[in-house]
Amino acid sequence: MEFAFIPLVIVLIASIFQGSFGLGMKFMAPLKWEAWWLVHATVAMVLVPLVWALIVVPDLFNVIFNTPISVLLVGMFFGLLWGIGGIMFGKSIPYIGISLTYGIVMGVCSAVGGLIPFFQLENASSLPAFPYVILGVFIMLIGVAITAYAGIQRDKVANTEEGKGVKVNLKMGLIIAVLSGILSAFLNLGFVGAQPVGVAAEAAGAISRNSSLAIWVVVLFGGFIMNAGYAIFLLTKNKTWNSFSVPNSGKAYAWAIGASLLWFGALGVYGQGATLMGKMGPVIGWPILLGVSLVVSNIWAYLNKEWAGASKAFSWLIAGLAVLIVATVVLGYSNSVV
Repeated sequence: MEFAFIPLVIVLIASIFQGSFGLGMKFMAPLKWEAWWLVHATVAMVLVPLVWALIVVPDLFNVIFNTPISVLLVGMFFGLLWGIGGIMFGKSIPYIGISLTYGIVMGVCSAVGGLIPFFQLENASSLPAFPYVILGVFIMLIGVAITAYAGIQRDKVANTEEGKGVKVNLKMGLIIAVLSGILSAFLNLGFVGAQPVGVAAEAAGAISRNSSLAIWVVVLFGGFIMNAGYAIFLLTKNKTWNSFSVPNSGKAYAWAIGASLLWFGALGVYGQGATLMGKMGPVIGWPILLGVSLVVSNIWAYLNKEWAGASKAFSWLIAGLAVLIVATVVLGYSNSVV
């Protein structure tokens, strides 16, 4: 039971990082989005993972280059698909608003990213943890849905007060958001698919929980290709390369780097917790990471007065967060069922 508890705590710590990194996106100015994002992607998806992995994985590059090329390509390809999902997230928001988009993407990503690795396990439906995993994911989806509804109600209050409304194209927005959620789940599927890299890292002398860092170097390189490529495309299209040298941008650069440390801190720590959980790690750790990060991000939103004047919506938020916490407990318990 103690072994199951410690990895759960590690994943919960990762969730705090995951729910907090978005704070940096509030401080992009005076940089353009594409300039800020290129800095963020470079630091978060290349520099930090690489430096961390070099510290804890002996002979990292030999570990990676001696792994079968098919494994590396699968890991990077899944990372690239995750990158496409992130871009589609941004495209969905103008159609259905950020709260509904976030709720759909988080829900779909949580379910797909957790259940696909589960059903890849041998005799998954006969495992003792099966009913708890299914129940936990189901409760997680309910919690995400309630939280998304709360966000929608909050947005309605804000739009009414400002005298403007979101132009909704529900059908198009839902299609894009669902696809975004599916593709975003490939980050976790890439982590599962590139496990041989972690095995090789352990064979080279890395301790078990640190072997996950070598996996992220591979998967996130694919994600970096997509994210950096999109940012460079926008910088060229919008002729905003000069944004990098605008005056008084030091604070924006600092937030870009800080957000990067939190973002990969979340993945790096999650990978360690999931590895310690064993074969069930990516199955239950992923929904917990996303669900608890949603709780954390809304705590930050509350502290930033984003729920001021929306008491009814806030009541729904509290209900949704309570359901997410119940789901976390159920999923955490499932890892202790033998």
